[in-house]
Amino acid sequence: MDFLLEIGTEELPADFVDSAIEQLREKVSKSLEAESLTSASIEIYGTPRRLAVSIAGLPGQQADRTEEIKGPPASTAYKDGKPTPAAEGFARKQGVSIDSFVLRDTDKGQFVFIEKKIPGRATQEILQELIPRWIGKLEGRRFMRWGDGDLRFPRPIRWLVSLLDADVLPIELINGSTALQGDRLTRGHRILHPESAAIPDAKAYLSTLRSIYVEADPGQRRQSIESQVNALAGEIGGKAEISEDLLAEVTNLVEYPTAIVGKFDDEFLELPPEVIITVMVTHQRYFAVKTSEGLSASFIAISNGDPAKKAIISAGNERVIRARLADARFFYQADRDEPLESFLPQLETVTFQEELGTMRDKVDRIMEIAGSIADQLRLDEKQRSDVESTAMLCKADLVTQMVYEFPELQGVMGEKYALASGEPEIVARGIFEHYLPRGAGDVYPSTITGRVVGIADRLDTLVGIFGLGMIPTGSSDPFALRRAANAIIGITWDAGLAIDLAALIDQTATDFVTAHPDKESPAPAIYSFFQQRLETLLADELSIDRDLVKAVVGENDPEYARRALQDLLDTRDRALFLSAIREDGRLETIYETVNRSTRLAEKGDLDTITLDPTGLVEPGLFEKSSEGAFYNEIVFLVPETRAARAERDYQRLVSGLAKIAPVVAEFFDGENSVLVMAEDADIRRNRLNLLGLLRNHARVLADFGAIVKG
Repeated sequence: MDFLLEIGTEELPADFVDSAIEQLREKVSKSLEAESLTSASIEIYGTPRRLAVSIAGLPGQQADRTEEIKGPPASTAYKDGKPTPAAEGFARKQGVSIDSFVLRDTDKGQFVFIEKKIPGRATQEILQELIPRWIGKLEGRRFMRWGDGDLRFPRPIRWLVSLLDADVLPIELINGSTALQGDRLTRGHRILHPESAAIPDAKAYLSTLRSIYVEADPGQRRQSIESQVNALAGEIGGKAEISEDLLAEVTNLVEYPTAIVGKFDDEFLELPPEVIITVMVTHQRYFAVKTSEGLSASFIAISNGDPAKKAIISAGNERVIRARLADARFFYQADRDEPLESFLPQLETVTFQEELGTMRDKVDRIMEIAGSIADQLRLDEKQRSDVESTAMLCKADLVTQMVYEFPELQGVMGEKYALASGEPEIVARGIFEHYLPRGAGDVYPSTITGRVVGIADRLDTLVGIFGLGMIPTGSSDPFALRRAANAIIGITWDAGLAIDLAALIDQTATDFVTAHPDKESPAPAIYSFFQQRLETLLADELSIDRDLVKAVVGENDPEYARRALQDLLDTRDRALFLSAIREDGRLETIYETVNRSTRLAEKGDLDTITLDPTGLVEPGLFEKSSEGAFYNEIVFLVPETRAARAERDYQRLVSGLAKIAPVVAEFFDGENSVLVMAEDADIRRNRLNLLGLLRNHARVLADFGAIVKG
C-alpha cells in the first residue's frame, strides 16, 4: 500500500519548511517503527504552501503478535489449589480462561503469566491516529492560532490530502468550530494554476503537482534554481555568487522557480561591494554576479510568477533595488562626511545591556582588557598604539546611518570609514576582523589588532553576562557565549598567542565586582565554562580521545584546570602529543609505572607541583638498593622535566619516564622491592614522596589518573 498526506497552508516561513521536513522525517519513521509497520520508502516534501508525507510499500495491517502479560502472585491467584476471585478477575480482564495461566518464578516469587495473541491492527486505522499527532507535534518559531480554535501552526492550514493508494483515507483535523477533512483535492500554483486539482492516487503526487506548476520536491527546486542562475550568469559574461544560505532560503520561497536577470545603474558600483551585495542578498534575496572586472551591475532574481511576464517582473525588481541602493548611497556619503572617531559620543546612547551600561562603557572595558593582553604579549609601542586605536573605534560604526539600516555591515563599514578617516590600515582591518570568526567554519583574524580586540570584546561579554548570573543552560544561549569562548580559544590557537587566559579572567572579573559590588566574582564559573569548551574543541575538532582530553584539561582538579587556561597553546600541544604517543605505543611503555605510582602517591601528603627531591626524600632512610636507584633517577629527571616544559619538548619527558620505568618496577616487585606502606612513619613518608615526585613529573605532561588503559 502507498500513502500520501499533504498539509496545505498559507505561505510558510522559509526556515520552517526545512525544519518541518526534518521533523516529519524523524516522527513518521519512529512512529511507524513503534507500530511495527515497515515500508519501502518514506519521502518528505515541502514548498511554501504545503508539507507532504509519501510512504511506499506499507502492509495492509500489522503482523499478529504474542504478548506475555504478568498477573497476580500465585499465592493471591490460588488458595488451596483453587482459583481465587483475583485470578478470575485477571482472566476476565484479559479475555482468557484460567486454564491458560502459567506459573513462573521471578525475583519476587511465583506469579501468574499468560501469553496473549494480539491481532494486528489495520494500517488505515493506525494512520488515522498518527496523522493528527504528526501535525500537532511539529515545532518552530512564532506559531499562530487562527479562527476560534487552539490549533497552532506557523500559518493557517487550509486543506488536507490523505490517500491510501487510490482511496481517500478519512481523517479530520479539528480547529475550534471548524474541521478540515481529508480529501484528494490539492491546490496548484497561485498564479499559474489557481484552481484545485484531484490527485488520482498516492503514487501520482509529484507528477500531479508538476502538471499544475508546483515542484514539491525541494531537492529538484534547488537544482533547478542553481542551474538556471548559473546559466543566466554565464549568458551575461559573469559568474553567480551562490551562497548555501541564500540558495536554501530561495528554494523554500517558490513553488515554480524562474530565474530572471535585472540590472541597476552603473553609478551605484561606486559603493563598496559589500554594501551592494548586502542589499541584494540579505534584503532582496537576489544572486550577485561577478565578472573578471569585479561586481557586475546585473543581478539574478528567482521569481515565483508567470515566466511569460519576465520583463515586467524584472522591471519591478529593478525599481526596488534602485531605491534601496539610492538609500545606501545617501547613508554612505553622509557617514563619510565625519571622521569615524566623531561617532564615539553617540555610543553613549546605545545600551549594551541594562546592568552593564552603554556601548561606550563596553568600549572602555574592551580598551582596558586589550591593554592587558598587549602587556602579556609584550607588544612594542607601535603595536600597542594600533591595538588601542582599534579598541577605541571597534564599535563606532554601530551608530552610523549605514549600519543602523543594514546591521549586517557592522565591522565592514567600520573598516571602510576608518580608512576614509585616515586611520592606519592595520587599525581599519582590525575593526573588521575583531568580529571574526562570526560562526563555525569562518576564518580567524589575521592582524594583531583584530586578534587582541576580538579576544577582549568577547571576554568582556563573557564576564559581564556571567557576572549577572545569565549562564547558558541546555540549548539556551541568547548571548552566544559558547561561540564567544570557542572563538577566544580558536584565535589563540590559530595565531599562536602566548596569553594567560586565567589571569585575564581574574582581572576582568575583579574589575566587574569593583563596578558591581553587590555581585559575586564570576571567575570560578567562567573557568568551568572554558574547561567545557576546551574539552569539546579538543575532542570534536581535533579528534582527541576523551580520556586524554580529561588528562590535560583536568577532571575535578581546579589546579590542573587553571593550568590549562594559563597556556592554551601548551594544553593543545600536550593533548596532541598524548594522542600521538598512544597511537604509536610510546604511552604504553610508561602507563603502568606512572599510573601505579600516581594511585599510591595519593596516600601521601606531597603537593602535586614539586619536582626536586631535595629536603623531601632522605637517603639515610633507604633500606633497599631499589630506593636509592629510584632516588637517583628522580634527581636525573628534574632538569629533563624542566627543559621539556620550558621547550614544550615532551618527548624528552617521556624518554625520562621510560628510563625510570624498570627502576620503579624493581622498587615495586623486584628482588629489592619494598613495602611502600611501612610501619615506620618516616620510612613510609620517604617512599610515598618518591612516588609523589614521579607523579608530579608525569603531571607536567598529563594527569595519568584520568587516562584509561587501551
